[in-house]
Amino acid sequence: MKLDKQILEEKIRDYRTFKSCSESTLMGLCETAEYPISQAEMVKLGCGFAGGIGGTFDEGTCGAVTGAIIANGLLNDDPGKIKANAKEIFNTFKEEYGTVRCDIISKNGDDKSTCVDCCVFIANKVADLLDE
Repeated sequence: MKLDKQILEEKIRDYRTFKSCSESTLMGLCETAEYPISQAEMVKLGCGFAGGIGGTFDEGTCGAVTGAIIANGLLNDDPGKIKANAKEIFNTFKEEYGTVRCDIISKNGDDKSTCVDCCVFIANKVADLLDE
């Protein structure tokens, strides 16, 4: 499956103005892939992962990562590939940002300036994985 990365980025940047990282990443990926799921369902799937899982920030996994992993599961049919991709998504993000912890990346939610770029970065990784 080949995703248009320009459309993907535009969707994520637009959603990130009023949605969380987990929701924005999930929605951008699924909509760009034309996956048959409603926006309301995607919000329900992604909202609990916002702010490092439940808004805890402290030690919680970045929503961009969790949203990407949820989308990876929806957009793949092979459980082995889903698991392998999830590991690669996690490791790629950690290598790029030095951590997957929301509290470190966003300074406990006080500085979300890097958040949209985190979402776009990892969504592009998922797009690459889907294209393999």
